[in-house]
Amino acid sequence: MLLQLLFVLTFIILGALTGGIGLGVMGGAGVAVLTFLFGLEPTSPPIDVMLMIAAVISAASCMQATGGLDYMVKLAERILRKHPQYVTLIAPLVTYTFTFLAGTGHVAYSVLPVIAEVATETKIRPERPLGIAVIASQQAITASPISAATVALLGLLAGYDITLFDILKISVPATLIGVLAGALLSMRAGKELVDDPEYIKRLQAGEIQTRRVEMNDVKNVAKARLSVILFIAATLMVVLFGSVPSLRPSFDGKALDMPALIEIVMLSTAAIILVVTRTDGKAAAQGSVFSAGMQAVVAIFGVAWMGDTFINGNIVELTSSIKGVVTDMPWLFGLALFVMSILLYSQAATVRAIVPLGVALGINPMMLIALFPAVNGYFFIPNYPTLVAAINFDRTGTTRIGRWVLNHSFMIPGLVATAVALSVGLLLIQIF
Repeated sequence: MLLQLLFVLTFIILGALTGGIGLGVMGGAGVAVLTFLFGLEPTSPPIDVMLMIAAVISAASCMQATGGLDYMVKLAERILRKHPQYVTLIAPLVTYTFTFLAGTGHVAYSVLPVIAEVATETKIRPERPLGIAVIASQQAITASPISAATVALLGLLAGYDITLFDILKISVPATLIGVLAGALLSMRAGKELVDDPEYIKRLQAGEIQTRRVEMNDVKNVAKARLSVILFIAATLMVVLFGSVPSLRPSFDGKALDMPALIEIVMLSTAAIILVVTRTDGKAAAQGSVFSAGMQAVVAIFGVAWMGDTFINGNIVELTSSIKGVVTDMPWLFGLALFVMSILLYSQAATVRAIVPLGVALGINPMMLIALFPAVNGYFFIPNYPTLVAAINFDRTGTTRIGRWVLNHSFMIPGLVATAVALSVGLLLIQIF
């Protein structure tokens, strides 16, 4: 079993280093090794999760194609410029909201340059709002009702009569409080901008000029606004149907399952957006949201399939060796989620690969929900695209990777937000 685990981890690391769809295809190669070399029977690929993600991404991509995301950025820009002195508190709430509504953290790219500019103009150290804003865009993944990670968790806990509302009533307040805690701490991070040596150096060298970042113009505000309204309405429908099973269509006395419902609602929303706004479907497939979403689908395809195959083939050994420890200290499973998310660079892939082991170990489903935010660990190594983008958008040089690599601008806000979210989640499951 240890040799098999070594191969699994090797393929995960190779996939993370390759980037793009590398994680997924390396996972597929791992399935091949487990099957042909070790004789494990491959499990079924996570088709439902993949299709749900594809449906959500389709709707979000259509919204982006109409200018919906640019419209949201314009609104965010107005809020940030209206209250620049509170940028460290407002910025993470903006990126959190964007991710919560869109189901993907990649939507934060468009607002990061605005955050950096507003902070610089106000002489606030840009590292402060940028660091926590990036973390907030990740934390919201585990609070969004339509994110790939939440959908994956809901599917894995379906056998326990867990509804979408059961997950959201824990994850939303937990992650939101965690983000606010990180924001409050970030307000004191580092030296004041005017005293920062790197900023002074760049200012004296003439590398920092006063310039206004121009956001993409929304060509048709009416269409963009309508697409945003339709997408938000679809998200609310998913929450409503997921929280109240009696509202779903029933067949043979059983309510329609959530995977099929999410796929129906989101694909229908995508179709309505395209038809009502007269948007070219090809444009939706060419946007950044579609590209990032499809990479997530491929990643889950390969990595989750490999993880399922490994766990299913070694379930007896795994449960007998660690069940006692996890039963006595279930929080250790949260540590496993955090470490694996660092390697996998995907909350959804982490959930789909590791949570089945937690289910097999008999961990209480509410405990698994409380530990859900632990999958937000991929800020730990500072090479994720949103982290790199934030560093590049900060012209003052305060947002950076430290000499020792891990002492970067996102480490402290990330650890604080995650730790507080887990603590609040553990408290809330005692209440509910």
